Amino acid sequence: MKRAIVLLCSWLLVAQAWAAECDWPQWQSFKRDYVSQDGRVIDPADGKNITTSEGQSYAMFFALVAGDRDAFGRLFAWTENNLSAGDLSARLPAWLWGKREDGSWGVLDDNSASDADLWIAYSLLEAGRLWHSRGYQVAGLRFLQRIVKDEVVNVPGLGTMLMPGRVGFIEAEKRWRLNPSYLPPQLLTRLGRESRTLADVEATTQKMLLEAAPAGVAADWVVWSPEKGWLSDEKTGATGDYDAIRVYLWLGTLADDAPHKRALMSHYQTMAKLTQEAGLPPETVDTQTGKGSGTGPVGFSAALLPFLAGTPALSVQRERVLAHLPGSDAYYSSVLTLFGLGWEQQRYRFTSQGELLTSWERGSCKATD
Repeated sequence: MKRAIVLLCSWLLVAQAWAAECDWPQWQSFKRDYVSQDGRVIDPADGKNITTSEGQSYAMFFALVAGDRDAFGRLFAWTENNLSAGDLSARLPAWLWGKREDGSWGVLDDNSASDADLWIAYSLLEAGRLWHSRGYQVAGLRFLQRIVKDEVVNVPGLGTMLMPGRVGFIEAEKRWRLNPSYLPPQLLTRLGRESRTLADVEATTQKMLLEAAPAGVAADWVVWSPEKGWLSDEKTGATGDYDAIRVYLWLGTLADDAPHKRALMSHYQTMAKLTQEAGLPPETVDTQTGKGSGTGPVGFSAALLPFLAGTPALSVQRERVLAHLPGSDAYYSSVLTLFGLGWEQQRYRFTSQGELLTSWERGSCKATD
């Protein structure tokens, strides 16, 4: 009898340790602070409680990484029903939803955001593969067709490119305005297996990432001119900050054997040097001189964790993140932390072909129902 009690207690301790290891506290906190019961991601930063397609797309990815199928389903349903008028295959998600001037709630701007669209399509396809769901697989493929139809153009002198949104980024003087952080290479690699057009976009993106950052730091926005080549964006200037930080995040999370990773990581080492020298990442970088200014929020440190792997700067940024995890009023730092710290904790990886590897799928953790 005593032996049975000892064995039972031992089993309970193991079970508790297993649950603690498999639980993702940062995801649970994010759900509590930012996700409504019906699957809407709420950004409270400006007091307007807006929802963006970006927030929905990131949360879908995090739910998949966590193996949280229930949350994934609610997030997807809310996105399709409220941002795409009930049909993702027919209408790209509106990028902004919130309270209108008349007090009603709904779409505030029906233009799309292609980065969110890529993450949604990717998460649907990978959910279909990992959860063996034909429904998600079909939804992802149909949505991918909509992305290609509505957001991909041929840019003279550059190649096939995914524009930042459905409208508004091709300027009258024949200039194309692009956002490097909207184009994670690993997502394009995976989606390029389903669409030859997006495989071409991946090749153009590699060219942009190497050519449009001569000082080795990413810009928030860049402009392509067939006559003049790459130019600084007139609206935002030669700066990289809250958009550009994601470029380093995407590069850092590439598989070690991913095509072009070595060249890309080497090209962008200026950011690693700036962070190492100052002890903290700069908030803003001049993309022409490579000089940084200000101190980025804790989310910047989190975003750089994968990028700084194996460098002396890593431990300092990790300590900062763990000591100052974002609260319930810092949506953007929270998503950057989920991406960066989640990777650091080996909760997910990407293969060289862009497929998602999760801790629960690999057997080291159990997916939640």
